[in-house]
Amino acid sequence: MQQYDRPSIRSVLSPQPSDTIVNVSGFVKRYKKDVAVDGVDLEIRKGEIYGLIGPDGSGKSSLMKAIVGVLTYEGGSIDVFGTRVDSERAAEQIKPKIGFLPQGLGLNLYPELSVEENIDFFAHLRLVPDEDLAERKARLLAMTRLERFRDRPMKNLSGGMKQKLGLICALIHEPDLAVLDEPTTGVDPVSRRDFWSILAELLEEKGMTALISTAYMDEAERFHRLSFFSGGKVLASGVPAEIRALVPGSIVTCEAHPQLTAIARLKTRFRQVESLGSLLRVFIDTTDESEAQSQIEALLGDLIPSSFRVEEAGLEDVFVALRLQKSESKEVSDVIADSATVHDRDGLAIEAEGLIRDFGSFRAVDHVSFRVKQGEVFGLLGANGAGKTTLIKMLNGILSPTGGAGLVAGVDMRMATGSIKERIGYMSQAFSLYLDLTVEENIRLFAGIYGLDKRSMSQRFEWIVTMAGLSGYESSLTDSLPMGVRQRLALGCALVHSPRVLFLDEPTSGVDPIGRRHFWEILTRLAREGNVAILITTHYMSEAEHCDNLALMYAGRIVAEGSPEAMKRQVEEVGGRLVEVVVDQPRRALMHLLQAGFHGTALFGTTLHVFCRDPLRDKARACEGLEGRGVRVISVKERPLSLEDVFVYRVMALERAEPSTKQEAAA
Repeated sequence: MQQYDRPSIRSVLSPQPSDTIVNVSGFVKRYKKDVAVDGVDLEIRKGEIYGLIGPDGSGKSSLMKAIVGVLTYEGGSIDVFGTRVDSERAAEQIKPKIGFLPQGLGLNLYPELSVEENIDFFAHLRLVPDEDLAERKARLLAMTRLERFRDRPMKNLSGGMKQKLGLICALIHEPDLAVLDEPTTGVDPVSRRDFWSILAELLEEKGMTALISTAYMDEAERFHRLSFFSGGKVLASGVPAEIRALVPGSIVTCEAHPQLTAIARLKTRFRQVESLGSLLRVFIDTTDESEAQSQIEALLGDLIPSSFRVEEAGLEDVFVALRLQKSESKEVSDVIADSATVHDRDGLAIEAEGLIRDFGSFRAVDHVSFRVKQGEVFGLLGANGAGKTTLIKMLNGILSPTGGAGLVAGVDMRMATGSIKERIGYMSQAFSLYLDLTVEENIRLFAGIYGLDKRSMSQRFEWIVTMAGLSGYESSLTDSLPMGVRQRLALGCALVHSPRVLFLDEPTSGVDPIGRRHFWEILTRLAREGNVAILITTHYMSEAEHCDNLALMYAGRIVAEGSPEAMKRQVEEVGGRLVEVVVDQPRRALMHLLQAGFHGTALFGTTLHVFCRDPLRDKARACEGLEGRGVRVISVKERPLSLEDVFVYRVMALERAEPSTKQEAAA
């Protein structure tokens, strides 16, 4: 099959320059003395999906709120549908044409109202005629798979279900412009896939325009055009291919031991170096494979690399490179073990045997068993509501199990919760810090809670500041810290008493890529040098690659377990090789391929990921079928499996096999 350059997608998928829906010029927003957005220019054209990419605090939400007319601003201008949005009267003129979904799971919804009552409320608020409401509601409920939950109170929905309901309520009046602020943050990969599929169908059928923000770099490929935000400014704008071209380079993955020594050597030349389980991942500024390999080998010296692979750099790598070019980032310490307790690597840190937890008639955790060694990073993956958080709360003594048994740090979790808490650290989904205290006050408070004496408290304080890169922030109020710094502080507080086992429940949600990478540098060293056992949940599938072993939870059960590479091999053995197909009509192509028996097919932005048992035969069959349906095939190529592909394939297969639990696990 002929290969095509990826930039050719633009001519097929991107709207041609025509009507301008939104024009932002020199936009400035201040909060007292703090400048949140500084001189941003932006143009959004009719029919396109425009993306704002960046971490919390970068200015995305402020700009979006100003565009929809709910936030005043101090400088520049905003024109929406030809109206200058500079007063409350002007804002009221554009609001009927806009659907707005604010940041946060379900924050635009009413907790006590049911799914249907929320939809009806927003429809009546937007003056949707009754004859149109019935048809729209039935169609949107079917698309989002919320039909069976019409009567369920919003407060009892999972995160993914809340976001789908929020999308329905924002779009029930069929607006011309949809403004969606981080609609997929905190949502599992399957629900994210569903969300984008639903949105793409609505935009295609109704001719809407969309402005969408996200902290997930992999979602950048889904936009026609996008802007990278950082510190209230735009780092770069354009189509994805144009932005990638700003920082040409490749990603090299290989294996070399001892790993920490290899990382130290590679960092003398390259700024983007990270560990992925047993692998090393390096961004290198060349696209020549032989040159890349020779540079890596020269730096590693007597550490001979194996499993060498060179791939195209992703947009996250480009974003990090641009950030590093424009600002100096505070580095975290390379020394973890010198001042920390080094735990014995022998033995098991966590043993779970047949754990069960019921809430009334609902079984949240169903006979879960697994083991985690000291010094191991163990990842729990699963859809919203799969039971991950409930399982962690049982293991650290917050919830009592309905059945089963478990040992944590050598202590029976049912009999000695006080002893367990002395040996574990826990970061919950919600922040455990006191935002009105300074960095130093938070650390000393947690040290006091764990009973450290003054001398130990001072030693641990110095270690945490060094380890987490908090130097210079000691007197800063926690509420004023960047998200990544705040999370490193929360990690430090969880480690203040030198625990043997560390539980982390979605610790990097909303944190920018540089912050996430710093966070994982610390975790890797804690495991490798300090022999701390780490159990972590995450919705960033790229983060799951860092884990030594993983367990995938579905409807309260563990349905797959192994190392990241082993889980990929398992899916390849069952589903086949992965082929990426780029077409001009993604949704139409998706429907045809599913009907043709390609059951593992999923929509990833503007591309399709198709599992093929016989790649040569199946690629030809798929392309012939698509072209016969009037779908233009732009490119077809094999690509290595990612953990997101594994996650989506596994959950989709389970949904097909267990239709009775499909609605709970997929929402």
